[in-house]
Amino acid sequence: MTVLSSLRQGIDLMYCNCMLTKKEIIRIFFLFQYWEKAEFPFHVVLKFAALHIAGGTIKGYGCPGHSVTASAIAVAEVARVDASCCTFFSVHSCLAMLTIALCGSEAQKQKYLPSMARLNTVDCWVEGGWILEGQKRRIGNSTFVDVLIIFARNTTTNQINGYIVKKNSPGLIATKIENKIGLRIVQNGDILLKKVFVLDEDRLTGVNSFQDTNKVLAVSRIMVARQPISMSMGVYDMCHMYLKERKQFGAPLAAFQLNQQKLDQMLGNVQAMTLVGWRLCKLYDKGNMTHGQASLAKAWISSKARETISLGRELLGGNGVLADFLVAKAFCDLEPIYTYKGTYDINTLVTGREITGIASFKLAFSAQHSRL
Repeated sequence: MTVLSSLRQGIDLMYCNCMLTKKEIIRIFFLFQYWEKAEFPFHVVLKFAALHIAGGTIKGYGCPGHSVTASAIAVAEVARVDASCCTFFSVHSCLAMLTIALCGSEAQKQKYLPSMARLNTVDCWVEGGWILEGQKRRIGNSTFVDVLIIFARNTTTNQINGYIVKKNSPGLIATKIENKIGLRIVQNGDILLKKVFVLDEDRLTGVNSFQDTNKVLAVSRIMVARQPISMSMGVYDMCHMYLKERKQFGAPLAAFQLNQQKLDQMLGNVQAMTLVGWRLCKLYDKGNMTHGQASLAKAWISSKARETISLGRELLGGNGVLADFLVAKAFCDLEPIYTYKGTYDINTLVTGREITGIASFKLAFSAQHSRL
């Protein structure tokens, strides 16, 4: 099978132009080596910096000031090639940088954002216990970052506060999580804080309640919803190429009816997911997006992506379980994305609360009213 033997003209019924180029396929195979070893390709940080997309929607401070739609498209194009690299970038740009931009003081913005926009400083984002004593699991980038953005509950006010914690702070321990089956390039860590001292100047003055964190989470959920779309695009591209080039019984696999039906189903899913993601961005840009809409998009898109990528795995047959083809790697990478930023189930309950007015994750009746 000569995957790289030629470029091809793909069908793009809705004019999305979502076909991988030969160079992009080579990059995918190159990144696979890091995925297999669960190592981070630090040389890509400079390439991200050269794109000048870090900070996405932030205006000023060396950031591009894009619309949410433009920023989401940029993030999604990274996911189309590798979901792990996209997650690294999203944590840095859409969580940590945006938290400082929305919740930090002017001095903090001037101090941190220009360096972060150039990726001279890399950061991560944590929500957990009290800043001096607490722990949090599965924090992306946490084993090598320069700065951690930590949300913690103030035991005096019982409200959420935000802090900027520098690496190598006494009492801060980050331990890499091993043996992941997905997003293996992402360096997820267990964060432990043992009486970590943070200067008052490093407290994020704009974070005084959990509602303040939602300003950041709203944007990050949009970006996460875009990842499965482009992952599905990449898998569709690979399958389309594979079926046209791989021959069986004297004919390309693309000539068989069931294979065409699966390709059609995949393409339909990609188009539908793209439109839902685009609509969510437009709602946010107009200030009309609700938590229920964001949760619906994230849950539905990740579910459809699961179906799409599973079909792609089937189309590649035995090669569909080899990670050096894009499909098997994407199949594994989608599982943590399906779960993080709210599991599928929790996101559906957030939407359910909005459409019914009833929060089902709280007991609807007290014990004395129970009929059990």
